[in-house]
Amino acid sequence: MRNIVVQKYGGSSVANTGRIQDVARRIVKFKRLGYKMVVVVSALGGTTDKLIELSRQITKYPSEREMDMLVSTGEQISVSLLAMAIHKLGEEAISFTGSQVGIRTDSSHTKARIIDVNATKILKELEKNRIVIVAGFQGVSLKQEITTLGRGGSDVTAVALAKSLNASVCEIYTDVDGIYTADPRIVKNARKLDKISYEEMLELASLGAQVMQPRSIEIAGRFKIPLHVRSSFNDKKGTVISEEVKMMEKVVVSGVTVNKNEAKITICDVPDKPGAAAHIFKVLADKNINIDMIIQNISRTGATDVSFTVNRDDLLKTIRTAKEISDKIGAEGVTSDDDIAKVSVVGIGMKTHAGVAAKMFTALAGKKINIGMISTSEIKISCVISRKKAQDAVKALHKAFNLSKKAIVKER
Repeated sequence: MRNIVVQKYGGSSVANTGRIQDVARRIVKFKRLGYKMVVVVSALGGTTDKLIELSRQITKYPSEREMDMLVSTGEQISVSLLAMAIHKLGEEAISFTGSQVGIRTDSSHTKARIIDVNATKILKELEKNRIVIVAGFQGVSLKQEITTLGRGGSDVTAVALAKSLNASVCEIYTDVDGIYTADPRIVKNARKLDKISYEEMLELASLGAQVMQPRSIEIAGRFKIPLHVRSSFNDKKGTVISEEVKMMEKVVVSGVTVNKNEAKITICDVPDKPGAAAHIFKVLADKNINIDMIIQNISRTGATDVSFTVNRDDLLKTIRTAKEISDKIGAEGVTSDDDIAKVSVVGIGMKTHAGVAAKMFTALAGKKINIGMISTSEIKISCVISRKKAQDAVKALHKAFNLSKKAIVKER
């Protein structure tokens, strides 16, 4: 079956019934142009946060299984309302949960990974000339338990469906016109990118750019799924995410990101002996806690501090686990700091250009911004800084790398 288009609409795009009806009109327009439409929808804007807040009024440490039962309800509201809005416009539509369309996941509650998608039911409905609407962010485990895919998981749902259906394109609709060189709410002269590589977008998403979920980019890049990020509030062309091209390689830095949703944990005076670090990070992994940056100080007294960063949503869980680790290995205790931010510069051209780190550190020093931790890869440099300095850092780096102006590259 050809001409299948997968579209994903985020919470801001379906924040209320008025916007849901706007989305319905856009979908119907595509349908009447001859496309087979599969639509993935997030919960109404703010719904998931409200559900999480309700759980916190009950307990600080809710069961992860019950959290999945709770937060997965948000998408059921939005898909059914969208189906009703499409019916009102005279087109046939049918809504499904992730479980109903066969999105199979592992058993990692709140952060499940998709194992398989059985697209048979969707294809049958498309053959009936219906618009298929799927609840994003959710699936079902092999044990028949409802699971969710983590923050931004609707992006993962959309890309996985696009792959399974061999869709011609996967469009991600959001409240901005595409991918920018920095958050335009922070940097007023941030520039929209026409194109960006999967590799760069994966780094930007992983480092705090909230337009797309990192795992969705990873899947799209692996299977070469065309992605188009655009606004649900206008018809402008957005940003195309594709494979690396020569033009991209010549642009040293493509964007600056900031992530204020991180916290630093330090296990103090860890005995300096083989296997200590392995034990720490194995226990954290077993608890399904994702670690970002790691620093281990050089031992001078037979003990060393081990610091690492995690998502702030995992802070309480991580502190509790770290204290258990500390007691078991004979460390001196645990400290935490959630008043941090991670600022990063990303660009595929960094592979072949020197001096990016020096320019970055100089720009931060010029604003008297102290660096707590540093992490690098071939195409990015990240620094942990004080949270209150985050916006100043983004502005300084955007200016230092002259990102407001489009690079003009002459091919030889």
